[in-house]
Amino acid sequence: MPSGGRCPDCGSTELVEDSHYSQSQLVCSDCGCVVTEGILTTTFSDEGNLREVTYSRSTGENEQVSRSEQRGLRRVRDLCRVLQLPSTFEDTAVAYYQQAYRHSGIRAARLQKKEVLVGCCVLITCRQHNWPLTMGTICTLLYADLDVFSGTYMQIVKLLGLDVPSLCLTDLVKTYCGSFRLFQASASVPAKYVEDKEKMLSRTLQLVELADETWLVTGRHPLPVITAATFLAWQSLKPSDRLTCSLARFCKLANVDLPYPASSRLQELLAVLLRMAEQLAWLQVLKLDKRSVVKHIGDLLQHRHTLLRKAFREGTAEVEAQKELQEQGQGQGQGKEVGSSSLDLPEGKRPASPALLLPPCMLKPPKRVCPTPPVSTVTGDENISDSEIEQYLRTPQEVRDFQRAQAARQAATSGPNPP
Repeated sequence: MPSGGRCPDCGSTELVEDSHYSQSQLVCSDCGCVVTEGILTTTFSDEGNLREVTYSRSTGENEQVSRSEQRGLRRVRDLCRVLQLPSTFEDTAVAYYQQAYRHSGIRAARLQKKEVLVGCCVLITCRQHNWPLTMGTICTLLYADLDVFSGTYMQIVKLLGLDVPSLCLTDLVKTYCGSFRLFQASASVPAKYVEDKEKMLSRTLQLVELADETWLVTGRHPLPVITAATFLAWQSLKPSDRLTCSLARFCKLANVDLPYPASSRLQELLAVLLRMAEQLAWLQVLKLDKRSVVKHIGDLLQHRHTLLRKAFREGTAEVEAQKELQEQGQGQGQGKEVGSSSLDLPEGKRPASPALLLPPCMLKPPKRVCPTPPVSTVTGDENISDSEIEQYLRTPQEVRDFQRAQAARQAATSGPNPP
């Protein structure tokens, strides 16, 4: 008997629970009055206190929502709270999850895809509100495969017809670099490796903009590029103490994971910096390599627009002009003099043209798999067509025999049929 519950007719406290047509009701055992008739409740405590329950909190709504969808909605809310997103983000992500779950392809999908769907709805919401959040962060929280996540993400965007803006690279750099543990000395970070946050962030942004201008970011995951740019910015601020530090050790000191392609992005950035260093007069006398060019990153970034134009655009025009001049000299019988005086190259040698400013996918295209030709077995019993048989006739006698055989065949086929 619940405490505090009384019958409205006789005032008795002897209330018992009675199941009538699978619906639990409270009935007074003294007078038989149905106390909870017409009240939608869920638990016995609610019925004991005679409190009405809203439909959204009752079992009536949950009966129409499957267990899988209920679990997914809870995980959407939990993920938003873990990421400390505003309440409006949570409502939008829940609405997207409900819309996606109505489609039969999602509702009948495997459990792995439904788990990934939770992160996709949250990521779409963050992208639409310009909230700096990466796909890799959500995959880490959900222990999800990146390929499965990206495929499901594109499917949901297309299925729901959503307009998702691209990620703001500047906000992502600020958020990602803010998680590095290199801005205050600790037991794991020596004093010579500690760097000012604002200086490091400013130079990292310049390097990321340089990578964007040279197509190193296009069509690629941004975190490896940002990791490589942050490493170069950190090294260039105090190169004497940090040139010996590797990228793997840097990530370990910063307490961040080392993305797999970050080493390749680092080499591509260093190659661009070397091309730019060839255009500075005070650096042309130095034999710079990918290690020593880090010391001059500040000067290169200060004049990066001019250096990029000279390194990648005007270089091709100069080579073309030299070729035209050499051709004119050869036409006048002075090809050797022009080649030796203006280019200082041996006879028959042409200057190497500078690399064009092209995306990496065009400079190093992926190798295409050559299909294996089908194996044909020749037995000698194959039929030879009339168009091919002429290739096998070599002597005049063979040609005459073939013509007589054709004439006899035509006469046999055109003759009258016997009765």
